[in-house]
Amino acid sequence: MFARCRPLSCSFVLALAMVAGTVEARTVYRCERDGTVSLSTAPEPGSRCEPREVADDAVSLPNLWGALGIVKGTLYERIEDGRPVYGTRPLPGSKRVLGFTVQTPPPPPSAPTPAADSAPARLDRYPAQFRAAARRAGVDEALVRAVAHAESGFDPVAVSPKGALGVMQLMPATARELGVQDPFAPAQSIDGGARHLRQLLRRYGGNLELVAAAYNAGVGAVTRHGGVPPYAETREYIRRVLALHARYRAALSAAGG
Repeated sequence: MFARCRPLSCSFVLALAMVAGTVEARTVYRCERDGTVSLSTAPEPGSRCEPREVADDAVSLPNLWGALGIVKGTLYERIEDGRPVYGTRPLPGSKRVLGFTVQTPPPPPSAPTPAADSAPARLDRYPAQFRAAARRAGVDEALVRAVAHAESGFDPVAVSPKGALGVMQLMPATARELGVQDPFAPAQSIDGGARHLRQLLRRYGGNLELVAAAYNAGVGAVTRHGGVPPYAETREYIRRVLALHARYRAALSAAGG
């Protein structure tokens, strides 16, 4: 079934084209449910789905999976409103069409960020908001500040390539779950981020490595890998957050906080 795909480069779109018989510009939906990601040609019932446009000449998809390396999956077909819909999640009534293997592309290069061990603590950024949010959530203010520093550098209008927003870089779905109405409002973002950290601290029994891993890669990735995911980005993120956490604890202590 994969004769037309180069080894380890057959994308979901090309796999779909092999079944549908055409390659054309199309919308692919990236759907999340219970910490797992699937791709589909239509929104999945019961999942949170976001449309992504894919060019008609695309050889491979951008990295919609949220994982690095080789991803193996299965393409399923179901009938919806009298027409076939293809996706990678085995929904009720679907049938298996074919299996595929995808080598996810590397993330795009980004501007270098200051090394964690040379980044000074920024106690001047939103001091009242961090103090109040940490107290309400019952979490370490130094940890909330460290995550904000690592995530956005305290930029209230930051938007990541993956769609994370604001000071605490909350994903839209996470912001909705936390009741954050405006993720670009610093007070709301910091409050939501502090409450999200409280949830993660409870889930992982205070293990800061797992908390940072889940904040960066998602709870689903930590669950699938039984601990810290083997992503270079996530491992560097953990190192940076832990270094910044120690720096903010020392700075707050020296400032009498």
